[in-house]
Amino acid sequence: MKVVILAAILAVCRGAAGGVLPVASPYAYARPYGLPVAAPLAVARPAIAVARPAIAAPYAVAPAYAKVAAPVDDYDPNPQYSYAYDIQDAITGDSKSQQESRSGDVVQGSYSLVEPDGTRRVVEYTADPHNGFNAVVHKEPLGGVVKAVAPVAAAPAFIH
Repeated sequence: MKVVILAAILAVCRGAAGGVLPVASPYAYARPYGLPVAAPLAVARPAIAVARPAIAAPYAVAPAYAKVAAPVDDYDPNPQYSYAYDIQDAITGDSKSQQESRSGDVVQGSYSLVEPDGTRRVVEYTADPHNGFNAVVHKEPLGGVVKAVAPVAAAPAFIH
């Protein structure tokens, strides 16, 4: 029954298209060797209109801007700053601090934090144009009770 319906649909389509028509198309394929020449089937291809914006020049030219030199008044021959922070969170056990100061081209500072193994890492650093950046790292045991984080057990693996 399905074959009869398919044959009827193909017959209607072939009759509506007028049968096999020869088509000169740039989309046609070359004939394989040894086969007789047969006209390709007609394929209706709708024309597609593409609207493209008109371009006046191949490249857009950006307007020229004059370079303005930075005013010399903004230069500070001896920059100076100093800052510090300290975090002590009793809920999470987070404990860290940092302080740094600058005078001219010389920077000095330090920071510390609590490592997972229960020690405190302290880093003291200096930087200047003559010696570059130098840091010294110390590890100190904590005198108080360290809040340890309990390890989380892995979920069981299921194989399907």
